[in-house]
Amino acid sequence: MEIAKKIAKAIRHSSGGLRYVKGLGLLVDGRAQVSMNLTDFHQTPIARVVEFIRREAGRYGVGIHHSELVGLIPQEALVDAAVWYTQLDQFDKEQILESRLFSSSNAAPHSTPQPASFLDELASALPAPGGGSAAAYAGAMGAALVAMVSGLTMGRKKYAEAEAEMQAVHVMAEKLRAEMTQAVEDDAASFEAVIGAFKLPKDTEDQLTARTAAIQVATMNAAHIPLHSAENSLKIMELAVKCAEHGNLNAISDAMSGFAMARASLTAAACNVRINVNSLPDKDAGQPYLDELAALEKEADKIEKKIRKVMKERGGI
Repeated sequence: MEIAKKIAKAIRHSSGGLRYVKGLGLLVDGRAQVSMNLTDFHQTPIARVVEFIRREAGRYGVGIHHSELVGLIPQEALVDAAVWYTQLDQFDKEQILESRLFSSSNAAPHSTPQPASFLDELASALPAPGGGSAAAYAGAMGAALVAMVSGLTMGRKKYAEAEAEMQAVHVMAEKLRAEMTQAVEDDAASFEAVIGAFKLPKDTEDQLTARTAAIQVATMNAAHIPLHSAENSLKIMELAVKCAEHGNLNAISDAMSGFAMARASLTAAACNVRINVNSLPDKDAGQPYLDELAALEKEADKIEKKIRKVMKERGGI
């Protein structure tokens, strides 16, 4: 029973565990049980929760006897778990027989619960996602606008000379958009890892040493992720300049908007790099991050002057 309570405490979000998970240790029919409520399986999948419990149980020399479901569950949640455990590669949910039959019957598909919007999550009282995730999100929007402008330029006779350049810009913009979108989640996860490191025991000298080392590693990672976002933001800014210079003139304001979002992304990411480096037990280890950040910001200033000149000369604004 005590082990179940410890596992429940470790996994529930309110005590520093997985997000969107509520947990309680109980004794049911003479067997210890970890009872859970998963409030968003898109963000925290079932398989991740089960494996977390399996690892925690292993620490105490016990294992999972069985699982049970109380009430109803979305089919998508079970499919996601099955795909994870069977390690299916390039799986398409249309490969499920019932899904194909259901589609061909012209019946309306089942609606599945949608995750809370990112802005709702930002506005919540939870500490993550925070500024680092917002920075990445802004960068993703900047990349999306660059992709839009390059897409509006490609295939048009008027801009035939810029076709090859815009194709390359489009490919890179989509790549950066995907990376920045992933960074939204990665940044939030890195913050939670830092919180977890601070919660490690510190009763003995060995525990204190291990805790300090864990904090150093987690905080370095929490600084590295927004630094990478800042690097990508600069790349997006450079692509936006190309779109402003040679892209569809009707979309030049969108190119500038994409640049502005990327610049805001870099500024916000920089704040998160600095606050994390400042929190390092060994601050000297973070100095290379600060040096790189300063170089990125200096280059960003140059690029901004360039695009503003283009906007005035080519766009008249």
